[in-house]
Amino acid sequence: MNGFELAYHALMNNTIEEKIKLTQQLYALSVNHQLDYSDAFPIQKTPNPGRPQKPELVRFQSVPRRDSSDLGFINTIHAICHIEFNAINLALDAIYRFQDMPEPFYQDWIQVAFEEAKHFSLLSAYLLKLGYQYGDFDAHDGLWQMTTDTDYDVLARMALVPRVLEARGLDATPKIQKRFKHSNFSHMVDILDIIFKDEINHVKIGNTWFHYLCQQRQVDPLTTFDKLVKKHIGAQLRGPFNIEARKLANFSQQELDYLCHFQK
Repeated sequence: MNGFELAYHALMNNTIEEKIKLTQQLYALSVNHQLDYSDAFPIQKTPNPGRPQKPELVRFQSVPRRDSSDLGFINTIHAICHIEFNAINLALDAIYRFQDMPEPFYQDWIQVAFEEAKHFSLLSAYLLKLGYQYGDFDAHDGLWQMTTDTDYDVLARMALVPRVLEARGLDATPKIQKRFKHSNFSHMVDILDIIFKDEINHVKIGNTWFHYLCQQRQVDPLTTFDKLVKKHIGAQLRGPFNIEARKLANFSQQELDYLCHFQK
């Protein structure tokens, strides 16, 4: 089966259950080496991936602040659930869009898509247990926006989506866990443990392929990263940074020193 085509159909499916089912099928075929990447599949701009009608997508500034009330915590759970749903589409898009990479690249991102679907399912099930469901709160589209902004080059995608946006999760998760630990929603600590461990590997995968591409193109990783950050994000990266988690994700000491200057 054509791996690019199946990833595209999973990406563009609007039904959550079907998207997860197709992602699981993609993973099973990948593990059993039953996917073919020799035939190209037409690539096109994807301003909107497949997703349900809800949640309503609003500007980041319009998303209500999440306070420490029970509803505020539930809203936070929903926001994390939304991030994980977007991350499924993000991984699927990387598989489908960049069709001139080595086969291990696709195996890596299929694994990421599969694990993001697992994270989404855990969070969605917990929301249902609490009497809510995914789509009950407004959300923003920042993660997917960076996906479309970097669709012109796999190097830009690997530099900025896993190494900046997903890596923010490594920075933020321990603090979020502390908040949940002393709330009525302490089960979130266990869910976030699962997500955190997987996300370290997801960021590591991004690092691996970013450095592979830099070496292939004979460009300096740090200079290239800095140029892409300034082009797509601006002069500032948001800290503080979880240095220990980023070390586990294979950020080099030089890269960590670069990040630390944003905290001064």
